[in-house]
Amino acid sequence: MSVLVYIEHVDGAFKKSALEAVSYAKEVGTLINQPVYALSIGEVAESELENIGTYGADKLITVNNAELKQFLNQAYASVIAEVATSVGADTVVLSNSFSGKGIAPRIAAKLNAALGDGAISLPQMSGDSWTIQKTAFSNKAIATEQLDGQKRVIALTPNSMEAKEHPTSMTIESYQPNLSPGDLSTVIKDIVRATNKVSLPEAEIVVSAGRGMKGPENWAMVEELANVLGAATACSKPVSDAGWRPHAEHVGQTGLAVTPKLYIAIGISGAIQHLAGVSASKTIVVINKDPEAPFFKVADYGIVGDAFEVLPQLIEAFKTYKNN
Repeated sequence: MSVLVYIEHVDGAFKKSALEAVSYAKEVGTLINQPVYALSIGEVAESELENIGTYGADKLITVNNAELKQFLNQAYASVIAEVATSVGADTVVLSNSFSGKGIAPRIAAKLNAALGDGAISLPQMSGDSWTIQKTAFSNKAIATEQLDGQKRVIALTPNSMEAKEHPTSMTIESYQPNLSPGDLSTVIKDIVRATNKVSLPEAEIVVSAGRGMKGPENWAMVEELANVLGAATACSKPVSDAGWRPHAEHVGQTGLAVTPKLYIAIGISGAIQHLAGVSASKTIVVINKDPEAPFFKVADYGIVGDAFEVLPQLIEAFKTYKNN
């Protein structure tokens, strides 16, 4: 038996969430005394592959098939399930990223396994019954989910676990899967990415702004603060609805849910729909000129002041701190 972890990459570089998943899989493997096998699909740089051993994988299985160059839900799920069966993995771990949310249920169905999606903790085990914790009710509560059976698929929420180093003497081997025509029925024509920006779902720091910025022409200072901090930018729903910012930056109940270590909210009142998507942030800083803004009730730190006066001072303070 073994633990199989699928490691996601973008343009040949492994995502931070993938390294978190490997580290998590190593912890699980230690608990049940099983080796950890990592699976990479697609073309990845050799240096990236070798780095996976740093996080605890005993073996790395690579699938480099021309038909799998682009991510395909059905095809990738089939490959992961096939490799899991091949190596005798009764536990499959992956990140609960945008892609992970699409393939985790498919993998579980193919393996007839229990599915634990959105895990934020290591499992508690009692024989074949495992329990994991996950957020519930728009991050307002913690739910305990029971996974029964001999097989399970666990999708780990990004930023919920640290990517810890567990250096091992990892071996690398290639694998050629058996793909059916149905696996390849979807064709990806093109993928456009903002490669110069920090990925919002994986960001450890998020700088977000709302209608308090008064218009898209004032967003330069928000982006400058994000650049200084190495953060991703986000916005409230009214801002994206107005076309000030792209919908991909909208966080909240009807947008992306984020779990950064630091969330900075600028000129956002704190409607319940917005709080639902950001309340899992470890630290929340609110900047608003209205001292009665609801956001202050959930903030760890608050600054009552005009964003157009506060932001320039913050930017300069952070620049000074980083240069010292």
